[in-house]
Amino acid sequence: RRLLAGHAAAWPCGDAEQRSHPLESVLRPVALNPWDVALCISGTIISCENAIVVVVIFYTPAFRAPMFLLIGSLATADLLAGLGLILHFAFIYFMPSEAISLLTVGLLVTSFTASVSSLLAITIDRYLSLYNALTYYSERTVTRTYIMLILTWGASVCYGLLPVMGWNCLKAPSACSVVKPLAKSHLLILSVSFFTVLAAMLQLYVQICRIVCRHAQQIAVQRHFPASSPDAATRKGIATLALVLGTFASCWLPFAIYCLLGDYSSPALYTYATLLPATYNSMINPVIYAFRNQEIQKVLWAACCGCCSSTMPFRSRSPSDV
Repeated sequence: RRLLAGHAAAWPCGDAEQRSHPLESVLRPVALNPWDVALCISGTIISCENAIVVVVIFYTPAFRAPMFLLIGSLATADLLAGLGLILHFAFIYFMPSEAISLLTVGLLVTSFTASVSSLLAITIDRYLSLYNALTYYSERTVTRTYIMLILTWGASVCYGLLPVMGWNCLKAPSACSVVKPLAKSHLLILSVSFFTVLAAMLQLYVQICRIVCRHAQQIAVQRHFPASSPDAATRKGIATLALVLGTFASCWLPFAIYCLLGDYSSPALYTYATLLPATYNSMINPVIYAFRNQEIQKVLWAACCGCCSSTMPFRSRSPSDV
């Protein structure tokens, strides 16, 4: 009985009747949890989508601009998140152990942190492409992009290594968060970081909307059009920005809020119900940031059915066009 208690490092956690203990399968079979199946299916879809984006960007020499590097970073992070969900499911039911549990949770923390950070980097790049339009296509932009990528993945790897290096709750169940084996304090830092990123993205998108509206008014004045109402392209751009930010917030906000309010005694049902929509963000990201891009569409069409030549010249586009 003491051995079972010591091995109760489930992910996520909750009341005894409502949670599954993956590591207990060392001693007895674990009943298949439908929520774990849903997360595994979500991870499979995420992996397939983002693998396509990663392969297209990696094998297309024309996709070396800063904009595509950031999209590739986002796709790589989401790909790792999808693989992490699949591995987590496999290890729970086939190879349960504390060490593997820490590794899979560390991978998920790293990948989801990198995904959210890459979204912030893309937002910064979009803002700078409008604010510094005349100097955006310069060597400084490339350097800045590499710095953002290094900071993004460096911070993400550090966050992911924390539970592996000992900052976990395996030896102190009362210190656990709603996601075992992450400590409550660790998940608190991740949640606060998310709200900081969300606030920064909101501020940047507000500034982007202001710049777009100001540019539209200037163009309207030059062409002797009424400047009182934005044109269709401006309205479409603002609607797209609202869709991007709204999708990100609606996917992650419930889980981030629950991480702040819940603890180790919270029902696992609530953890699953908020975590599953959060994974949908990684499923939607390729559609918003990659598959809507005309250059990526051309490569995909060429690879699938040869409808257009893969050597077709690409039109240089700014990140604000994507």
